[in-house]
Amino acid sequence: MPDPRLELRGVTKSFDDVQVLRGIDMAIGQGEMVCLIGASGSGKSTLLRCMNGLEPVDDGQVLLDGVDIAEPGFDLAPIRQRIGIVFQSFNLFPHMTAFDNVCLAPRRVLGETDGALHPRVEALFERFGLASHMRKYPDQLSGGQQQRVAVIRALAMAPQTMLFDEITSALDPELVGEVLDVLRALRDEGMTMVLATHEMGFARELADRVCFMDQGVIAEEGPPEAIFSNPKADRTRQFLASILR
Repeated sequence: MPDPRLELRGVTKSFDDVQVLRGIDMAIGQGEMVCLIGASGSGKSTLLRCMNGLEPVDDGQVLLDGVDIAEPGFDLAPIRQRIGIVFQSFNLFPHMTAFDNVCLAPRRVLGETDGALHPRVEALFERFGLASHMRKYPDQLSGGQQQRVAVIRALAMAPQTMLFDEITSALDPELVGEVLDVLRALRDEGMTMVLATHEMGFARELADRVCFMDQGVIAEEGPPEAIFSNPKADRTRQFLASILR
């Protein structure tokens, strides 16, 4: 892959005496959507958190546009503006409207003035079908709407790469579709994305590449059709057989 946007080389991570990542090598190209699948505890969430420095790696390199951001002492503040992350918990401030939740970080971190910021944020709410809800408080919104606000909040920082950690796991099934539609829109616009997901249909339909993680390693990776229709590793076959019943 020529000049990957994000690359991991030999990344390891342990918590106490439990090794969670065991030498991860992967590269994500500009505009690529990579889906991480695997059982709970396989290392997907930790891998995402290592990608933007929320978790320091024990060993290995995390290269963003060729620069190792895992070097001890590296200033990660500007990196986290370039790599956005959305979790399954919405983490919206309950005393602030959806609009104010989204404006907070660009105003405080990027120093944007309201004159420049407000039209841009309003356009994001419009783009993702929430223009009529942006002055509401989180408890006035459905779970799917709150998760879309969380995505908008991340996008308001104008990231180049987005990480998504099981963002539909806490939603009722009927609300999952509206959040996945947001990811479809971002993919169509060429956003570089890495997703940890249990939504196998979505991964099969839209991912450029699927990585199956098992016990802290990438046990198998490839195009969705190859992974879902003809997996080569026994563990991949077992996992898919259990989850696609």
